[in-house]
Amino acid sequence: MTAETLSPRPGASPGHGPGPGGRPPLGLRARIAVVAAAVVLLAGGSIGYAVHAGHRSERRQGSADSSFALAGPALYFRDQATGRVAHRPPPAAGGDAQAAGAATTGGPVCDRFHAGGDTALCLRAEPGVLPKTYAIVLDRRLAEVRRITVPGVPTRARVSASGRMLAWTVFATGDSYSTTAFSTRTAILDLDTGYLVKSLEEIPLTIDGARYHAPDVNYWGVSFARDDNRFYATVSSKGHTYLVEGNVKDWSAKALRQNVECPSLSPDNTRLAFKKKVSDDPAAPWRLYVLDLATMRETPLAETRSVDDQASWTDDSTVAYALPGADGRASDVWTVPADGTGAPGLAVPGGSSPVVVR
Repeated sequence: MTAETLSPRPGASPGHGPGPGGRPPLGLRARIAVVAAAVVLLAGGSIGYAVHAGHRSERRQGSADSSFALAGPALYFRDQATGRVAHRPPPAAGGDAQAAGAATTGGPVCDRFHAGGDTALCLRAEPGVLPKTYAIVLDRRLAEVRRITVPGVPTRARVSASGRMLAWTVFATGDSYSTTAFSTRTAILDLDTGYLVKSLEEIPLTIDGARYHAPDVNYWGVSFARDDNRFYATVSSKGHTYLVEGNVKDWSAKALRQNVECPSLSPDNTRLAFKKKVSDDPAAPWRLYVLDLATMRETPLAETRSVDDQASWTDDSTVAYALPGADGRASDVWTVPADGTGAPGLAVPGGSSPVVVR
């Protein structure tokens, strides 16, 4: 403060007049208040800067190396040891990891990953009392272009072949599809329009030809068709799971059949790989199948272990998926022929979230 901004109060006593230099003396309480206010302002600014710097540091630490990008043909996957995305040459049908070549590391930190066209989707969990997930949209250089905060634990991620449509699923409560005590939240993002559907539960649903309403409806495992309009997903309600076919333009969904989970559409858009419940044993409830959309004929695949994953097609004849890993690894990526023949082959020891980029 300057002398020009203060003047003696009219009728002030001599003891309260201006001091040396024309400045009125501040009382002890006033001086303490001024100092306290300054400390609060400085502390607030420091905390704000620290939080902002922390967020920037977190983003840098989780980002891909400048030399790491989407470049195919390659099999991209999450490296379970580092939490970062890596890639290696795509395996042949039933091929093993030894023949696939060395992996290239340096991708972004993700808990779930998928890619299509010039777009990648990275789901990154943020631990806390109330867990949340960042749905991070990446371009072909794997630079961040958009970030959306979603409450819950990441479980499924999908990008359409063109890179336009994105979908993700988080667990709102619970952490396993093998029980009924869970709740999911599935979102769809159209990158062309920027429109975000925060919950697929808003879509009008038809089951057995009638409009269906229920408070326990859950969606997960979206897979988009090449036209970026049609999609397939799982819906559950009252202890049943259904394969639904959705239409983005008409904003509608209809159930096609029961007992289909985590559908994955083949590159030629004629078949769906999915997991089917074949047992009430919570330790091994599912088996991988392929559904022909023209005939609705199901084919069990040669993988007989229980697969809790949304399979990903490496080409029109092979699907990839994650299983609990061997030798202490969290998970491994396997491949198997899509026609029910052959045998599973280990593709990536210590990997998950497989997707082929071309």
